[in-house]
Amino acid sequence: MLGLPKSTEFNRRIPKQKFYENLTITPALKKQFVDAIKIIYWRNKIAATTMNLAPGKVVTEIEVFEIRLNTQGLDEAVLRQIDREIPYHILFLLEYNKQYQAWIGYKEATAGTDAFKVSGYYHTDWMDESDLPLKVDGLNLDAVYENFVRQLAGDALQSGETEESLQEAVRRSEQRAQLEKQIAALQAKIRRERQLNKQMELNAELKRLKRKLEEL
Repeated sequence: MLGLPKSTEFNRRIPKQKFYENLTITPALKKQFVDAIKIIYWRNKIAATTMNLAPGKVVTEIEVFEIRLNTQGLDEAVLRQIDREIPYHILFLLEYNKQYQAWIGYKEATAGTDAFKVSGYYHTDWMDESDLPLKVDGLNLDAVYENFVRQLAGDALQSGETEESLQEAVRRSEQRAQLEKQIAALQAKIRRERQLNKQMELNAELKRLKRKLEEL
């Protein structure tokens, strides 16, 4: 898939039950696995052993999972559950009615453990597979993974800081999302408020949050 060389092809079906049987997950999440997913394929393995790439300091393999869906759309919690169970970095390709979305999460190791923490996910719109804005770019697996994240994130990780690391860009993106959420909630609260003094206090706080957002 994605024009990757034949040496990366894996093409193994993964039973979706693997991700919810004998695991403690919510009934709602299990229902997503059962109802929304038709089949999961492990399509490609991008690694130093399958491509002309140097190993990364953090990223040892990037797996490409194709998830065929029964309905258009999938709860992000499903991808997060799969990411928790697979100790490698994963590029997800969701397929529905011959249209694709590419998804990737910023996944980093938890200090002192073998576990990974996944921050927010970035994804494309639905499109033909050939139109997905993804290419292998970099000399080692760390760089390839970083470029996958940046390619899918687009403007969300853009910054005037040319030396900003991927981790810094993701943290800034998360802060922006949190501030935007707080601003939207505060604007709704202002619309409901009837007392003028309270409105003035809330507007002052709103201006402070907007200034903070502009600084990011």
